[in-house]
Amino acid sequence: MQWNEIQAAPVVLIKSEEPVFADRAWELLRDQLRHRDPNTEFVRVDAAQYQPGQLAALASPSLFAEPKCLYVPALETLDTPLQADLATYLESPEPDVVVLLRHNGGVRGKKVLEELAAAAVPTVVIPKVKTASDKADAVMEVVRSRRRHMSSEAVGALVDALGSDVRELLAAVSQLLADVEGRIEETHVHTYFAGRLEATGFNVADAMVAGQTARAVQLARHAMATGTSPVAIVSALAFSLRQMAQVLGARSSKLGVKVQMAPWQMDRAKRSIRNWSVAGLGRAIELVAAADAEVKGGSRDPGFALERAIVRIGRIRKRG
Repeated sequence: MQWNEIQAAPVVLIKSEEPVFADRAWELLRDQLRHRDPNTEFVRVDAAQYQPGQLAALASPSLFAEPKCLYVPALETLDTPLQADLATYLESPEPDVVVLLRHNGGVRGKKVLEELAAAAVPTVVIPKVKTASDKADAVMEVVRSRRRHMSSEAVGALVDALGSDVRELLAAVSQLLADVEGRIEETHVHTYFAGRLEATGFNVADAMVAGQTARAVQLARHAMATGTSPVAIVSALAFSLRQMAQVLGARSSKLGVKVQMAPWQMDRAKRSIRNWSVAGLGRAIELVAAADAEVKGGSRDPGFALERAIVRIGRIRKRG
């Protein structure tokens, strides 16, 4: 099940590679239990410091028979005593107790995960949010959960600005939803996160492919001054050009080739290629490949190599 589908059960497992969603799953379950009974007692169990018999002692009924939730936030740090006690507990869990186990990835705890799977313990699986498309989906999931609307351009701009940190990205979505009435547009993202937008390689790429060479150089200098490496900026340039080439190739193909990218990325690539020739795009890709080698050690001045590539690409771009 997904993180937002979590439901109370005698034992629940969260297998997570993305902390922000694991946190949200825990908060959602906690709210469910509090709604069911405000007197629910919540106890955190440190798997690394666990003592034999602790689970049975904590799960035993209290004096006033209040329901309990035992939360183990780092199951991957467990040792033999907790593993043995969990195996025993699974045979006869307490009726008024929810044991929430959270495994945050890695190879430790593999055996206990196998035991939990064999016992058919309800499991929330949260994969790592890696690609820009995954991040855009995460943004839209939050937007839809609030019954709101956000343009694909706004989603793209936000992912470009804050996509390196999923927790920060989702916090930014919540801020926009709280502060902006109606549909969230790209202009709102620029208004709220202008400084962050200008410090990314993707804005350099947007300006470069749009023929705004002077602005692309200015943004590149600003990005480098605020900590973005020339390697990351060149990577963003290459990424944008590759997407344009993919869209152009799909248009030219008679085989119905499908392009794997988010809708907002597709829209941006389609807008970008309007003023590019096939030969110009090919030459731009070659220049970025050369710049990539230079910024990774082939040049004594990576910043200069980056700016030179931007200027050269600006000259070959098809006008009008």
